[in-house]
Amino acid sequence: MKKIFVASKNKGKISEIKSYLSPLGFEIFSLLDTPGIPEIEETGTTFEENAKIKAKAVFDIIKIPVLADDSGLEVDLLEGRPGVFSARYSGIGANDEKNNTMLLAELGETELNKRTARFKCVIVMHDGLNNRVFEGECEGIIIFQPRGNRGFGYDPLFMPVGYTKTFAELGNDIKNEISHRGKALKSLVKFLELENTM
Repeated sequence: MKKIFVASKNKGKISEIKSYLSPLGFEIFSLLDTPGIPEIEETGTTFEENAKIKAKAVFDIIKIPVLADDSGLEVDLLEGRPGVFSARYSGIGANDEKNNTMLLAELGETELNKRTARFKCVIVMHDGLNNRVFEGECEGIIIFQPRGNRGFGYDPLFMPVGYTKTFAELGNDIKNEISHRGKALKSLVKFLELENTM
């Protein structure tokens, strides 16, 4: 069985990746399975740079193909913030609740149609020689208070275009279909399927 290592400790993210790659015959490992790998500092200024840094650093240790992603929320009114700092937006001790609280405070009472934002995801697959890059975006708006409990991160505040529910209300099936990571993973799957036929 072919092996791919996911450079993440996020259970939701790992589960989502498994749902796409396991049917292709891949055995998936992650940082949850290998607690000895040190924390990798994300020093890039873009999602792609951070994903490449993580993928190479982990590959150098485990020597099997690595998937690393960097993703986050870009809010137009905040000139693209929190962006690459999405996970640590609220500073030391940042968590989902603190990040969401800070985002709502920054947007204040701005009317809904001006609270446009998008989730972006860049996945890098590194095999020691090549970096393959796969990207996805999902447009939406930031609502005024959290709704739903099925997601993580900014999901309770993000309502995708064309829907009246947040990512945290929609459930995994719909979210995986339309999300930034879902779109990037579909591109990855197409690449792997094509590679398997060559």
